[in-house]
Amino acid sequence: MQDRVAVVTGANRGIGAEVTRQLRENGIRVITTSREPLDGFATLDVTRADHIDALARRVKADGGLDALVNNAGVSLDGFDADVARRTLAVNLFGAMHVTDALLPSMRPGARIVMVSSGMGELSGVRGEERARIADPELTREGLLALVESFVRDVAAGTHARRGWPSNAYSVSKIAMNALVRVLARELAADPRGILVNAENPGWVRTRMGGRSAPRSVEDGARTAVWLATLPEGGPSGGFFRDEQAIPW
Repeated sequence: MQDRVAVVTGANRGIGAEVTRQLRENGIRVITTSREPLDGFATLDVTRADHIDALARRVKADGGLDALVNNAGVSLDGFDADVARRTLAVNLFGAMHVTDALLPSMRPGARIVMVSSGMGELSGVRGEERARIADPELTREGLLALVESFVRDVAAGTHARRGWPSNAYSVSKIAMNALVRVLARELAADPRGILVNAENPGWVRTRMGGRSAPRSVEDGARTAVWLATLPEGGPSGGFFRDEQAIPW
């Protein structure tokens, strides 16, 4: 029987580091990644195709993967089209590209976890754009067209009128949650039985969350670990906090 192996992105601090610790407590070998070169970590800037390809080659050579926790993310100051584009590049496209690259090496029963946010709730979008994102038949192409239109609307100063929030981080996490639903449908017929879900860790005391946040990293990481170790027949395409399904 092969040892279980997981990849955790953005694992050098905060929730990612704690997810790594808890997975290892569960007997899972973890390949940790960091954007900056660090001893013991695979260097992974999720916006760089060469880094993603190198990680995929390592995982394949290593014999496969049982869990992927897409934790790497950014929250940038300011709000304009450039901030929107850069935020989506990491929080949405980075997670999507890492997942796509590692998917061929995932073993039967593998689990994919997206570390999302309470700011990813659909209530942040209004009107027609909200209906389009919430469409249960939304395709990957449709989702990508939506986020591209968001960036164009920000550049044109029309995003608020079209129902988008003035917060690139929020839109990136809304799009991440939508991607989870799309991936769940794409993987439904995969004989490996791969499940994909998103976690809302809550407001956690990390460098991003700040010292005044009410939740510990242990609390913030627990549901990601639970999702990464779901038994056969578990949920897919859901959004969870404290191991409970929550509305998207």
